[in-house]
Amino acid sequence: MIINSMARLEGRTAVVTGGASGIGAAAAESLRREGARVTILDLNCDNPCDITNAGQVRDAIERADPVDVLVNAAGIAVRRAAGEEEEDDWDRCMAVNVKGIFLCSKYALARMPAGGSIIHLSSAVGVVGVRDRAAYTASKGAIIALTRNMALDYAARRIRVNCICPGFVRTPLLDALLRDPERAQRLTAMHPLGRIGEPEDIANAIVFLASPESSWITGHALVVDGGFSAGHASPI
Repeated sequence: MIINSMARLEGRTAVVTGGASGIGAAAAESLRREGARVTILDLNCDNPCDITNAGQVRDAIERADPVDVLVNAAGIAVRRAAGEEEEDDWDRCMAVNVKGIFLCSKYALARMPAGGSIIHLSSAVGVVGVRDRAAYTASKGAIIALTRNMALDYAARRIRVNCICPGFVRTPLLDALLRDPERAQRLTAMHPLGRIGEPEDIANAIVFLASPESSWITGHALVVDGGFSAGHASPI
């Protein structure tokens, strides 16, 4: 058996939004380990970038030219039902979670060669819905629809577009919930594989979708959720 020892992404350039923490940070580290040169776009890094600001996104991505891989991992969560949602919170959630993906994709596509890969971070709650998360769930469902549309639009350029739908992952967005032992236990039980996800679980899937191993996959929403979306009924 012949084993290819070369890293899967050797010589490629990757841009990761939200790369300063959580899933984005794990993705950036995993991509580097596979040989990619990684640029992070995040408000919390040495060269902060607001992904809702077109000028900042354009400038940051121009500096990373060319862009072989784009990972849109930045996102925020708002936990309210629709009737209790504040308009400003709704707008902010949509701006970061959906507009940010649009802007980063727009400017990356202008510098992405054939064979490029775009990976959006959606969520399992964009597939099944969860109580008291109207804006967040709507934004994640929009990402799945955008993924399919972009996959069709850019297939002729041999640019693949996919998204990942994580279950509940141990990141700063989940800290408040996990600090409550009862809620943490209940949430864990809703994942049939018996544990909360780790950022590396999602990073592994990101590397796969960025690599040549997934060269015939596009327009797909890959659920990585420990079985969460297979079905459950208990409130979180």
